[in-house]
Amino acid sequence: MVLLEYLARMDADPATALEMMEPDIEFCLTLPSGEVRGTSRADFAAYIGGRGACGRVHEVKRHAGDGDLESVHGFVVDDGEPTGAFLSAAIISPAGLMARYQSVFTPSFGLTDRSAR
Repeated sequence: MVLLEYLARMDADPATALEMMEPDIEFCLTLPSGEVRGTSRADFAAYIGGRGACGRVHEVKRHAGDGDLESVHGFVVDDGEPTGAFLSAAIISPAGLMARYQSVFTPSFGLTDRSAR
């Protein structure tokens, strides 16, 4: 799954995650501080650059795919501490890259229990 590879890259070396995106990717990230939107890899690179350095990992608990749509649910862990849950989906282009991406992060609710699967 493209989305799983993207998350692995975000955890290991976020700059390489841009390689998983179409140049004109459209995205919307819903965060506690508000929405972050963009229409290009450069816009996403600016988002990554503004996150600051941290030991962030995405613990994926569920993933699914249906044609060109992929989705994942899991938990974000920063420097060993869980900070919340995410639900993300992407439309994958014929070239195998993310063409559209939407992610919702909340510190107060997860669809699953973190200890599940």
